[in-house]
Amino acid sequence: MVNYSVGICSLALSLPSIRRTNDYYREKYPDLVAQSEQKSLAKLFSLADSIPSNEFDLEMLPYLKDPFRGTVERWVLGPGESSLTLEERAARDALDAAKLTSNDVDLMLVSSVWPEQIGFGNAAFLAQKLGLQGAAWNLDGACGSTPVALQSACALVRAGEYRNVLVVTSCTYSRFVDEDDTISWFLGDGAGAFVVGSLEPKQGILGTKTVNTSVLNDLVYLNFTQDKQGNPKIRIQLPTHAKKVLSETAAALLRTCCEGAVAAAGVTYDQIDFFLFNTPSAWFASFCTGVLGINPERTLNFYPQYANIGPVLTVANLYHAAQLGKIRENDLVLVYGYGAAGVASANVMRWGNVTLSPAPKRESDLVAKGSFDSSLILCKS
Repeated sequence: MVNYSVGICSLALSLPSIRRTNDYYREKYPDLVAQSEQKSLAKLFSLADSIPSNEFDLEMLPYLKDPFRGTVERWVLGPGESSLTLEERAARDALDAAKLTSNDVDLMLVSSVWPEQIGFGNAAFLAQKLGLQGAAWNLDGACGSTPVALQSACALVRAGEYRNVLVVTSCTYSRFVDEDDTISWFLGDGAGAFVVGSLEPKQGILGTKTVNTSVLNDLVYLNFTQDKQGNPKIRIQLPTHAKKVLSETAAALLRTCCEGAVAAAGVTYDQIDFFLFNTPSAWFASFCTGVLGINPERTLNFYPQYANIGPVLTVANLYHAAQLGKIRENDLVLVYGYGAAGVASANVMRWGNVTLSPAPKRESDLVAKGSFDSSLILCKS
């Protein structure tokens, strides 16, 4: 018998050990900060003497006075850390929260931006670390991987192919950008994981809509170069027209996926209790609420605390929404994510009794002290 009540059972978030605030760059690179408007980040996110022409540009406008473009801090890999170590920690935490072991996992889907080795995804290597005997394969949807991995996992469980699916995603941008490049100011590292399985009746995924993002194929690419010692290295390259492409396509992708997922679920935006977006820029949550015409209080935005951590942003925002009581069991939740040369995808789900792993230490400390600044978390109009 097909089980249609399938969705997220547990959720975990893993951060690397090094926290870099804006003061780190002000103290170490004062000249770079002073000249920031002539550097790569400002060139990426600017109006280039033009007038704001769309929703994306209008939401970005207030941040152009900030050299860090809305980033407050970012977490990056420390010595001995890698995408695999972050993925392993997140995976184990998600399994512990679900009260499962690796022997209970029938399938693991892994999305790494990007894997540790050229030509090989992390799935088999992570399976080895976890002692996983079941199936494991890589899934690549770029920064839109989280909702499409959830869609895939739910479909496979519904079909009866697998019972418990572990989804793991990571982003380790710090490996591909120099810290004296201002692009590093809006990039960070992290990992997330969740277990997909059977839920109570009428819970779980209700509708999805996924499209390719070929319109963003030339938004970002990797350049092979050499360091001062002549050793090969890979660096992220963002063309000068990247912002223009983003601003001109983001609204259409968002509407297509969110409208499609809501229609497939048979609900309306008014019935959705909370919206979660991957937030690759400080203004993206506000952009989304404006485009969709929803109350900004029906989402949150952890970009300032993490910077752009690719597909992990969706997991982080989901995790904190549940942690802060913004979403509760049986709430209707819409999740959207998208990435360059990958997918844009939205899911509508009825939230189950999702167990959270213990919060990363830094987060639990802030919650305990009540020191979260809601202006950094809640999307403001």
